Amino acid sequence: MFIGRRRELAALQAEFDAVSRGKRLDRGIAVMIRGRRRVGKSRLASEFATRTGAPYVHFQASRGAPLTQELATFHRAIARSSLPGAGLASRLTAATLTEALTNLADLLPEDNPSVVVLDEIPWLLEAIPGGAGELQRAWDLELSRKPVLLILLGSDISMMERITQADQPFYGRATEMILRELNPHDIATMTQTAGIEAFDAYLVTGGQPLVAQEWEPGSTLDAFLQDSLERQTSALLVNGTRILDSEFSEGSLARQVLTAIGGQGERTFTNVQRALEGPSTPHPQTLTSTINRLLDRRVIAADEPLSIRTAPKDRRFRVADPGLRFHLAFLEKGLADIEAGRPKGVLQQIRTSYSTWRGRAIEAVVRDSVQRLHHEDWPNVRHVGGWWPRTNNPEIDLVATDSRPAKEISFVGTIKWRDNKPLNRHDSDQLRRDAALVPGFTDSTALVGVCPAGGTTDLDLAAIWSADDLLTAWES
Repeated sequence: MFIGRRRELAALQAEFDAVSRGKRLDRGIAVMIRGRRRVGKSRLASEFATRTGAPYVHFQASRGAPLTQELATFHRAIARSSLPGAGLASRLTAATLTEALTNLADLLPEDNPSVVVLDEIPWLLEAIPGGAGELQRAWDLELSRKPVLLILLGSDISMMERITQADQPFYGRATEMILRELNPHDIATMTQTAGIEAFDAYLVTGGQPLVAQEWEPGSTLDAFLQDSLERQTSALLVNGTRILDSEFSEGSLARQVLTAIGGQGERTFTNVQRALEGPSTPHPQTLTSTINRLLDRRVIAADEPLSIRTAPKDRRFRVADPGLRFHLAFLEKGLADIEAGRPKGVLQQIRTSYSTWRGRAIEAVVRDSVQRLHHEDWPNVRHVGGWWPRTNNPEIDLVATDSRPAKEISFVGTIKWRDNKPLNRHDSDQLRRDAALVPGFTDSTALVGVCPAGGTTDLDLAAIWSADDLLTAWES
């Protein structure tokens, strides 16, 4: 079952239609899709190519593989494809990427459109000195002259962005797309959940298609966790482990930083540094470089208080990769017990701590959801974040502005993520007192709330959004 990705499929179809019409100067079109590991890039490309019914070849690169091995694998992929004359590829050889791509171009149809997918293109190019130049040359001289949709996939986001920068050979030759995890509405559809249960499913699965497809439709969170923890091969357990092992070796500083942020809940530079103290405590500059690399790769994010003032010294780190949030918080530390046949202890730990973890983890999701909502009363909303002073007291959950830093604050709000108690007068009074401390807040700034259980009738908040309201933000 293929769920969601309507926008991405439509965008790819538009590019394929342009290839079919043949009205552009270049007959071929290149599309570059980047996204974190295991969000479904390969599945999307495969699903799209199948739907077109066009001749199609899909090559998957391997990290660290010798070039000769990769080129041989490339020709085998062509030989197994649905391209006309694909069998000829088994007799072809190449010593360079240019030669291999030229061989591919020779087998592409002249009069009918085809689809070519080069999966994990960064891994292929990093093994070839001047590889990006070879890709550019083969595209300009051979591939772009055929009616082909070339789809380049990559999980190394910073390297994918680098390929398309102005000083790189392939600059200006590909349409760029970003593929993110399945959104909360997609997950709600797959798991047949609603309201707060749908957001639970989203947080735990991380929007990862392979994990979500193992959620029995209509099942509860607890039932899903019991089933997944009892199977060492479950997608829930395997997914996060594979992401970590493929990018961050055990014991590496990057892995330690991720564990400090995602597993121990450390959010400031100072606290991350303290968590790493020991015989091999990293130098502050080394730690800064590691954090910056994780930020560049979109594995972590750094949130800054949002108001009319900047506050870079008050940044707070969080795990941005949705496939790692739940894994680092609960599963990574419990893998040894699970492998030893003791999953019940891990499940009990999740049951004990999940509500507290969810209260923090849901904040970024709610902010993204609120930002996506159509705000008739606040048409200038472009950013939704939070605000806090250096002491972290108080913490304002929602601040909506026109820019960052803000020229104007549209509304300030509170998140009470509970389904058994609606927002009440105590919550709104506390919000009103705390909101006055946000730089840029005025008497005319609106107050809002988010609570899955709604709000009591005596509140004077400008808006109260439930979990179901937030789900509607992701429908299109």
